[in-house]
Amino acid sequence: MSTVVLGVGGGIAAYKAAEILRRFSESGHRVRVVPTAAALKFVGAPTWEALSGQPVSTDVFTSVPEVPHVAIGQGADLVVVAPATADLLAKAAHGLADDLLTNTLLTARCPVVMAPAMHTEMWEHPATQANVATLRSRGVVVLEPAVGRLTGKDSGKGRLPEPADVVEAALAVLERGETTPADLADVRVLVSAGGTREYLDPVRYLGNRSSGRQGMAIAQAAVARGAKVTLVAANVSVPVPAGVDVVRVETTAELHDAMLERAGSADVVVMAAAPADFRPASVATAKIKKDDAGSVPDITLVQNPDILRDLVQERGDSASPVIVGFAAETGDATAGVLEHARAKLARKGCDYLVVNDVSEGKAFDRPENEVVVLGRDGSATEIPFGPKITVAHAIWDTVGQRADKG
Repeated sequence: MSTVVLGVGGGIAAYKAAEILRRFSESGHRVRVVPTAAALKFVGAPTWEALSGQPVSTDVFTSVPEVPHVAIGQGADLVVVAPATADLLAKAAHGLADDLLTNTLLTARCPVVMAPAMHTEMWEHPATQANVATLRSRGVVVLEPAVGRLTGKDSGKGRLPEPADVVEAALAVLERGETTPADLADVRVLVSAGGTREYLDPVRYLGNRSSGRQGMAIAQAAVARGAKVTLVAANVSVPVPAGVDVVRVETTAELHDAMLERAGSADVVVMAAAPADFRPASVATAKIKKDDAGSVPDITLVQNPDILRDLVQERGDSASPVIVGFAAETGDATAGVLEHARAKLARKGCDYLVVNDVSEGKAFDRPENEVVVLGRDGSATEIPFGPKITVAHAIWDTVGQRADKG
């Protein structure tokens, strides 16, 4: 059982922290809530004590013999601050310690995850952005706030990510078992995920079995390491992780255009989506009907654009962005999985190719994976079987070394 310290800042989103607490508790973790005095104006101490079974205080003078301003941070396996207000981010960045939560942040030597929530203008202010950059440079995982309804009639970026997303991101950090490196701090990452659909008529389409899980994990791990992540999501069966800007697409053509439009402003491009190689030459405007004669329509297919190849061609002779492709391969009578993958790497010209052996249903829509990362320099890095978020971090351990901040 891990000990999670849940810091709660003084914002209207404090009420959502109760759901975050519940999810941590139901996952088998011991939770100690450390609110600020302002947070207690939104949600009272009895609520936190009843839900956590732990005492709640905001100052360093309660239970002095236990030295809580030191002990709580020392005993934590993970610290999560949600909501993290602009004031809390500033105090944490500058090492201020004027209450129990800020003292805990100074004494904690475990991973720290902060989920900001504030009005858009406050989030975008240069002071806040500088504080976030400072925290990320120290290894603190600062999630990107969500876009949506704020207080009053205002909407925009600054909304607390959904509790489930905050907990998932935090548990991914905890799963890694160490302070997540900030080696991607301010690196601009573009990731694609999911499988495309090529419509036959308004009802039917050609698709594939990709769930988007590994691509989502790639994006989530990049956020945890400080990157600014844009995710181009095709058709996915899992939630988009907190802290990413998302662009939704359906078809391979839409995925192609979205990736090429954004690749030029990225430092690393990870093409983890599974685009269809072919599409129908024409799409019926009405549902294709069966008839009593049992006739079957003739469907002519044409090739889709090769997104990975076009990304490499668009980059030209430049060293940026670093381009990472994915290959779902099976062996056959002519060659094995890695032989096919090496040939693909040579054809595409990308910097790295992450190879999945998908024979016998491996990898697709499963929570675990194992891959080999092939480098254009001839390297081959085997990443053993494990949770896809663990695999994602191992991929970044390999390819992130070449990422340059723009």
